[in-house]
Amino acid sequence: VQLQACGGGLVQTGGSLRLSCAASGRTFSYYIMGWFRQAPGKEREFVAAIRWSGGSTKHADSVKGRFTISRDNAKNTVYLQMNSLKPEDTAVYYCAATAGVGIPIAATTYDYWGQGTEVTVSS
Repeated sequence: VQLQACGGGLVQTGGSLRLSCAASGRTFSYYIMGWFRQAPGKEREFVAAIRWSGGSTKHADSVKGRFTISRDNAKNTVYLQMNSLKPEDTAVYYCAATAGVGIPIAATTYDYWGQGTEVTVSS
C-alpha cells in the first residue's frame, strides 16, 4: 500500500486548504483512511478518518465543523477539506490506512502511512 499526500501550504488565519491522499497498491474496500497531524514538540494526533466502504466518518472534536474528510472511490483518493484554519492547526499532516472494524483513532492502529504534508497557518 502506497499513500501519497499533498496539498499543504501556508495560509492565513481563517483560510482554507484541501489535502489529498492518493492510495495505490491494493483494493481498499475494507480499509479505513485517516488523517493525523503532528505539531513541533507534540505527539501525533487524530484528525479525521473515513471508512472506504460506506463512507462513515469520524472527526476530532478540535476540527468538527471546520474540517471534512471525504473520498473519491474512482480516484482512490481521500481528501481533507480544512476551513476556518487557526494557527493551532499548524502541523505536518499525514494520511494513513488500516483494515478492520469501526473507525480507530489511535495512530498505532494504522499500518500504512504516507509522507507528511506541511500546513502552516499564520496569525
